[in-house]
Order: sequence, then structure tokens, then C-alpha cells
Amino acid sequence: MNTLEKCVELIEGQQKGIEGTAPWVVGEQLKELLWAEPELAGTVLKDLEGPGMGLADCEKKIKAEADRVRRGNFAYVSPARAEELIRAFYGLPERGRKAAAPGKAAGGKILDLADFL
Repeated sequence: MNTLEKCVELIEGQQKGIEGTAPWVVGEQLKELLWAEPELAGTVLKDLEGPGMGLADCEKKIKAEADRVRRGNFAYVSPARAEELIRAFYGLPERGRKAAAPGKAAGGKILDLADFL
């Protein structure tokens, strides 16, 4: 089983028994994001396994945004804005941007600590 499959399995495990709820919808959107950008699955997998990083926790951030923009009885977060919040919550790059490779500084140069000595 590859990393993407493991991540989707973990998401679906968190979705079990909460079908149709807001956290379940977050899981659906997160799976779609990962199917489009499977290279992000490793980051999400590590986060999902940690405390305070589950689908329900992410949904709370989206709900907070909906409450922030609430107008009377109407509160709404667009799918695009929800994706931005999901990406921020799990530390993922913006859509269309690749994550920086570990050990690389801005500009693609490798940071060598010996340069500072």
C-alpha cells in the first residue's frame, strides 16, 4: 500500500460513522485534493496521525471562518476558501505551488551551516 492509499484509508477511518456531517465533507475535500496532488499525502498522513489534526479539528477552523463572515442567519465558506483553510491547517502549499524540498532555502540553494562559521 502506497502513502496515498494509507492516507485515504486513514481519512475514511475518521469518516466512518459521521457520514453527511461537516467533518465528513472535509474528508471528502481532502481526498480530492490528495488525488490531484498525491505528493502531499505524506505530509497529511503524518498530521492525521497526530493529536489535534483530525478531520473534526480541521472542520473547526472552517466553521470559525464561516462564523467570522456570518451575516445574520447566513454563514458560508466557498469550496475554494475551504481548500485554502484545509491547506493551511495541514501545512500544504497553495494550489499550483510545489512544497519546498527539505534542506533548501529560498532560491533553491542548499543552506550550508559552514558558511556561517
